[in-house]
Amino acid sequence: MLHAEGPLLSIDLTERTVETENVDDVLESFIGGRGLATALAHDRIPFDADPLGPENRLYLATGPMQLSRMSFTGRMNATGLSPLTGGLASSNAGGFLSRNFAGAGYSAVEITGESDELLVAHVTDEGIEFEETPDLEGAEVPAVTDYLRDSHGLGAEHIAAIGPAGENLVRFASIMTSESRAFGRGGLGAVLGSKNLKAITFDGESHPEIEIDPVQMEVHGEASQSDHIMKRQGTTSVTDLANEVNGMPTRFFSEQQFEGIEGINGDAVESKKFKKGTCSSCAFACKLPTKDEERGVETEGPEFETVMAFGSNCAVDDVVSVMQSNELCDRLGLDTISCGNTVAAYLASEGRFGDSELIHETVERIAHREGIGDALAEGIARVHDELDVPNWTVKNLDFAAHEGRTLHGQGLAYAVANRGGDHMYSTFYAWEYPLVDKEDAFPQGGFEKKPPAVAKQENARALEDCGVICRFSRGMMNPERYEALFGADYEALLEVGARVVELERHFNNERGFDREDDELPYELPGIEEAISEYYEVRGWNDDGTVPDEAVGEHAIADD
Repeated sequence: MLHAEGPLLSIDLTERTVETENVDDVLESFIGGRGLATALAHDRIPFDADPLGPENRLYLATGPMQLSRMSFTGRMNATGLSPLTGGLASSNAGGFLSRNFAGAGYSAVEITGESDELLVAHVTDEGIEFEETPDLEGAEVPAVTDYLRDSHGLGAEHIAAIGPAGENLVRFASIMTSESRAFGRGGLGAVLGSKNLKAITFDGESHPEIEIDPVQMEVHGEASQSDHIMKRQGTTSVTDLANEVNGMPTRFFSEQQFEGIEGINGDAVESKKFKKGTCSSCAFACKLPTKDEERGVETEGPEFETVMAFGSNCAVDDVVSVMQSNELCDRLGLDTISCGNTVAAYLASEGRFGDSELIHETVERIAHREGIGDALAEGIARVHDELDVPNWTVKNLDFAAHEGRTLHGQGLAYAVANRGGDHMYSTFYAWEYPLVDKEDAFPQGGFEKKPPAVAKQENARALEDCGVICRFSRGMMNPERYEALFGADYEALLEVGARVVELERHFNNERGFDREDDELPYELPGIEEAISEYYEVRGWNDDGTVPDEAVGEHAIADD
């Protein structure tokens, strides 16, 4: 089975030491990316660790496809104990960092301990350098990029950095790369902030040599020739559809349609797009560089989730306002989904929906933990009582845009996902809008046949994250192409994904998570039976825990 190559690099920030370790056995079992990082985290992060303490560890990892020339492979993975959810969380980001990471010669980097000074760590194929950078305290992400470009000749594509939000331990702070791409959900930027690591850079020419099937160029060619609407509108192409099916969270989830949708939909975003945008080696080019000269804003995005969080959920019908919110979050290092939803909760408490000036002021206050921003920086689950608003989260992670009250399979997916209210964990919404062929689709309501389908899609998404392959390859990647690229039967590859999901669940079980945490803040008829069926499909106990013997079986790949 094809897998990533290279040792694990462990960086101890407390002692400022490094060591390398052969992890071929883990790579052979888990391919790379999220799988490699999850297996390492499960074994190395204490189950009782404080997410913001030195015992937490952050893993950055690539997969074998970062050594290919195929479209949809300009991504990499980050994994750690989430300050927002308290459970294990993985996030991945696009852009151009992954191939520079691979060039340094490592399959994964592990960051442990905490520094007593603000640091930048420079990782190359010739060694590691620690640089004390007190002058970068409080710096926004573009300022970090400017410093590293001027002082080290490193462009944004070499850098993973945090902004003020990460330094101030905002529980939904992002790690930013290429300035506008985020390891967004779960607050892993706060983990770097707790370790006093402002940025980590990667450079080198020591890419491992592996043989990848020529089918990679077939995928690349199809990506280039595709006339998919995402090439014009990115993920915002689904905005009108979501609104039409009563699936657009509005006014802090109190409504499901937004009357001002035309001001923030795909056409509105496309009208502000001024050039193409892409990730490393990708011909699909679905990114959204946008600009409004009148108000002096230039950003990349907003994507659909940001349009929901800072648009309909805040009752804002002005796409330029949403662009401004997006740009603020990128500069300050904030997850746009959690930040927008938290701001929406604040607007609900103040009766100030639609107030763009207050929205932008509040984003700044959150990043710097000033005034009300200090409480909001804790996230909706921890502040909703103070605001006297509902707790629209699962496992403390607030919802993405795809509405589980309309798309019931996605509602089930939110409930059981180890990360909480995260749409990317299974992407089951695509089978219910639907965005797939009708013969593969499910009706929007009810749970018939959906629990095993949710489990299968979770496994498939985990496999992509091991690869690492972009979600938007859907339609161009099929089982036959996976088998050709990875040199293994597709069902065996899905089993790798299943093991990743199971290790995440077991880790969270050891931290006290069980069925009570697989709970939605709204009622769906039949959801409890669907959750039980999902557990049965997984071979888990009906209390949502993984049998100990299953972890032993699934942690190691079959010979």
